[in-house]
Amino acid sequence: MTRSIRRASLFCLLLVLALMVRVTWIAVAKADSYDKNPANARNTIDRYADPLGNILVGGQPVTGSKAGGGSLAYQRTYADGPLYAPVTGYSSQAYGSTQLENLYGPLLDGSDPRLASPFAALTRDRPAGGDVVTSIDPAVQQAAWNALGGKQGAAVAIDPDTGRILALVSTPSWDPNRITGRSAADAAAWKQLSADNGSAMLNSALRSTYAPGSTFKLVTLAAALENGLYSDVDQPTDSPDPYTLPGTRTVLTNENPSAPCTNASLRTALEYSCNNVFAKVAADLGETKMAAQAAKFGFGLGQLDVPVRAAESVYPSGMEKSQVALTGIGQFSVTATPLQMAMVSAAVANGGVLMKPSMVEKLTDHSGRTVQEFGPARLDQVMSKRTADQIHSAMVSVVTAGTGRAAAVKGLTVGGKTGTAQNGIDNSGIPYAWFTSFAEDGSGKRIATAVVVLDGSADRDAVTGGGLAGPVSKAMAQAYLKR
Repeated sequence: MTRSIRRASLFCLLLVLALMVRVTWIAVAKADSYDKNPANARNTIDRYADPLGNILVGGQPVTGSKAGGGSLAYQRTYADGPLYAPVTGYSSQAYGSTQLENLYGPLLDGSDPRLASPFAALTRDRPAGGDVVTSIDPAVQQAAWNALGGKQGAAVAIDPDTGRILALVSTPSWDPNRITGRSAADAAAWKQLSADNGSAMLNSALRSTYAPGSTFKLVTLAAALENGLYSDVDQPTDSPDPYTLPGTRTVLTNENPSAPCTNASLRTALEYSCNNVFAKVAADLGETKMAAQAAKFGFGLGQLDVPVRAAESVYPSGMEKSQVALTGIGQFSVTATPLQMAMVSAAVANGGVLMKPSMVEKLTDHSGRTVQEFGPARLDQVMSKRTADQIHSAMVSVVTAGTGRAAAVKGLTVGGKTGTAQNGIDNSGIPYAWFTSFAEDGSGKRIATAVVVLDGSADRDAVTGGGLAGPVSKAMAQAYLKR
């Protein structure tokens, strides 16, 4: 009997030890994975137990919190939701969070360790949520929104000296307020917005890529000057018009048949957007040199975080010479985000230095104390200052005497480049209208912009970068430099 009791006791002890090991494993080794599991309702309850911190634009919150019901005490709210959705993203009780709401979720809900007081370990109280201070300029953001109107498109504005993103607009937009709760109305709105892979919520300024068309001629121009193919923008080029693509019978023509594009200088070619000149420049340089110059501007940079990750802009590889020629005018398989084309103009305006774009200046606690600051960061020396100055001068000529006159602003120095990019199989779709530019007021203050307009209702023959996208860039420049 004693032996049986001893064996039973030993067995029970082993069970207790096994249970203790398992509990310890769960509580220590697996705690982090359970804590981060999206199915853990406690995380959602904790996140919305108190008002969230805010995302600030121009020093004012564009987010807020309101009392909710049930187990979730508070619900996120948005002021001017459609205007700032490309900046904030959303924070939803049912569907998680995106963009700044997601990247800085712990700061906003107070769980970031940097917000904790020295006595937090004793009181176990969660601090009030901190704030995200953005670089977005509300006047520039509103000007881009108003100028785009009901058209489908996107606009980006950057301070060339610092890389600060001043505007980030995507239209048509949507209202994050529709999905912040857990009601039947929120569920219906989510179903509608998430249809077609969530395209209604797509941030086109950062996450959509398009053929950049003739705005890419700025990259081709930089490659020509940096590689010594031509020494000056006013030097005549060897450019027959029309131009037959190498190794083919395909003849490349220009939009304006009467434009002086035969052997035109690079300045004249930029003013009139001469396809023959820039296609031949690209073919003469070759894929390797063109790709290297595009990479300096940011093409092929797969991890560009602003801090939301931007889609990768692409300069293709493995091409025949005729295809390289087409890349020189922003066609074939070249793709770019609006942010990328704003970066091109920013580098020109900043003497060839490209600053890393960012839309967050600092993080603060609830009382305004800085938790983390994000200063300017240099991304690359894209080209020499001499090359940048030459392109700067040629871009000004585009606005004063060329296809970009619609972007001119009295009292400002404005340089730009128009683009009308082919769209669809055999160019069957309505073309994309592009404009990228910089503007300066003479005091050292300046802005670089890029706009793409996809106006499916427009007359195909009326789609021009200068006519549709140029006025949006003009509106942003005026809002920033002439208020």
